[in-house]
Amino acid sequence: MTATEFGQTLRRWRDCVTPEAAGLPAGGRRRAAGLRREELAMLAGISADYLTRLEQGRAANPSGQVVEALTRALRLSGDERAYLYGLAELVPPGPQVVPGFITPSVQRLLDRLVDAPVAVHDAAMTLLLANPMYAALMGDPSGLRGIERNDAWRFFMGAPTRVRHTREERSACESGMVSQLRRTAARYPADQRLRRLIADMRTHSGRFAELWDAGAVGRFEAWHKTIEVPQVGLLTLDCDLLRLEHSDLYVVVYSAEPGSQAAEKLELVSVLGTQDLGSTPSLPGLR
Repeated sequence: MTATEFGQTLRRWRDCVTPEAAGLPAGGRRRAAGLRREELAMLAGISADYLTRLEQGRAANPSGQVVEALTRALRLSGDERAYLYGLAELVPPGPQVVPGFITPSVQRLLDRLVDAPVAVHDAAMTLLLANPMYAALMGDPSGLRGIERNDAWRFFMGAPTRVRHTREERSACESGMVSQLRRTAARYPADQRLRRLIADMRTHSGRFAELWDAGAVGRFEAWHKTIEVPQVGLLTLDCDLLRLEHSDLYVVVYSAEPGSQAAEKLELVSVLGTQDLGSTPSLPGLR
């Protein structure tokens, strides 16, 4: 398959996805009903320039991570996803690899949760999708690439975060994350990217290595999260963690009790959006 065929297919499918179907406002006059190139690039977390080169056949050999991101952004079916992988001369991840495919039915469910901060992670705690409310609450993750999108890596590497933990909460998070990665590694022993992630964290985080070698046991639990948002201040929200059994994905949803002070602040976060809330990405997600 040539880069031109891959690019032509991307362009055709981009033209078939309406902004509304992708969870975006239609806004303004459009020459075509489909997504603009900049919109697809934003949804896939890649640069518009790179997408342009892919569509025009000037960029070849996209990575599996890029192809997977494009399948999600284009809302492709399982067969369409396999076809796009084939055009890129790649094989879709098999059953021995941590799944990261968000089916159209799950995507439609997420589209309905527009008023709540929502993120989707795979079983290795890598961020797959975050809606605008999540970006406004936690910091825009669109600029993060590769290992930077993994929650556990960011946590143990001390990356910036808007979540404010007590000592006890941090300890529980540490044990829970190590245990989650251990269970995931046991389920997907052939996943080389997961093995590299664990090896990297053992090398660069003494605390992770200590807990891993000690066989730390814990459990990922949802609880109240205290988050400090620029221009809004501290707000404590409920954090619910929903596991999708058939795809081994985790949906994280933040909410506040109606009429509470936290609900008022969350509404303010929605109004302000990501415009003036600071540019430092933070992905507390499953923490």
